[in-house]
Amino acid sequence: MRVVVLGGGGLTGRGAVRQLGTGSVFDEVIAADVDRDLAEAAARATGTKAQPAVLDLRDRAATVRLLRGANVVVNAAPYAFNLEAMRAALDAQVPYLDFGGLFHTTRRQLELDQEFRTAHLLAIPGLGQVPGVSNVLAASAAEPLDRVESIVLRDGWRDLRVGGPEISFTWSPGTFLDEMVRPAVVFEDGQYREYPPMSGTEEFEFAPPVGRTKVYRTLHSEPATLPDSLRSKGLRHCEWKEGGPGIEILRVLGQLGLGSDVPVDVHGAKVVPRDFTVALLRRENLLGPPPGAVVDDWEVLDIEVRGTQGGRPSVVHAQAKFPPWPAWHLAATEYAVGTAGAIGAELISAGHVRGEGVVPPERCIPAGEFRRRLASHGIVTAIVPPDSPLPGTSPKTA
Repeated sequence: MRVVVLGGGGLTGRGAVRQLGTGSVFDEVIAADVDRDLAEAAARATGTKAQPAVLDLRDRAATVRLLRGANVVVNAAPYAFNLEAMRAALDAQVPYLDFGGLFHTTRRQLELDQEFRTAHLLAIPGLGQVPGVSNVLAASAAEPLDRVESIVLRDGWRDLRVGGPEISFTWSPGTFLDEMVRPAVVFEDGQYREYPPMSGTEEFEFAPPVGRTKVYRTLHSEPATLPDSLRSKGLRHCEWKEGGPGIEILRVLGQLGLGSDVPVDVHGAKVVPRDFTVALLRRENLLGPPPGAVVDDWEVLDIEVRGTQGGRPSVVHAQAKFPPWPAWHLAATEYAVGTAGAIGAELISAGHVRGEGVVPPERCIPAGEFRRRLASHGIVTAIVPPDSPLPGTSPKTA
């Protein structure tokens, strides 16, 4: 059994490599990355099952050669490469999953549905933490309702370290900066509308240790698929909000253009701002937890689903608490994204997830088994009701 993790040396990719390489399903895990040092570090930290590979996803032929014969490919590379990775998986005849396409790319990925159906292959866009866990939980919360009027997904984080940096990136800097500056897309009154990034501000009480946090609308993948998946329930509103310490600073970085991939002239040299930003963040140890630092950040997801049940108004909350994983020196997001993707790969390879075409996670992932496996890795979830709320919260369900 062989699995390839594209972007396997990155912030979330290394979490997937570690989880897959220490599990019992796969005999070989390939940590493929354009950066040799990162690929080798991810493989070395994982153990004998993991092997590094240097790969540039822009080289289709090389990508297909690496993927051919694998049981599944996990794409942890930046979302700008999702379509390239999908087409390579299609050519190599390998089932595919990724960690999200930041709405617009996800919509373009769905357009490849017929090609994957013709090839009798399954591709799951957005099977990480958020999107991924969020999609599966939202669908589970909506299941008992006769009609679903709205879904609001809120995500908050908090770093409990004393003296840690004000900002750090625990997922792709380019993706994060895009979220800060690109218009947020909200499904409203049955159609998509754009809102200014970081708008719709509100204070929300998350489960401890995150607690009360200011959240904002940002561009995200869940509204790209949930409205269509829950069309039969009559869904009319779906939006994403997130927030935590440092998000306002990150917003300023995005506004300054430091996430742009358009070169600028600096004393006669062409410099890509995004490349410069990543290099600078790496130098300053702001990509993931700094070496030797104690990892103690947490992330909490709370999904509010409103609708009717038995003709009466009803509110269901889906919750998830994502812990850090100090033993692997992974922050909460790194651990959660990698773990969810690894579970997805295992479910696909074991035949627990079947289907053809490009299928969002809420339509194909068995929620009960998925949640049980998340819990076995320390990620607790709840659907309220019937479950009890996560400790320290009492979400309103009426």
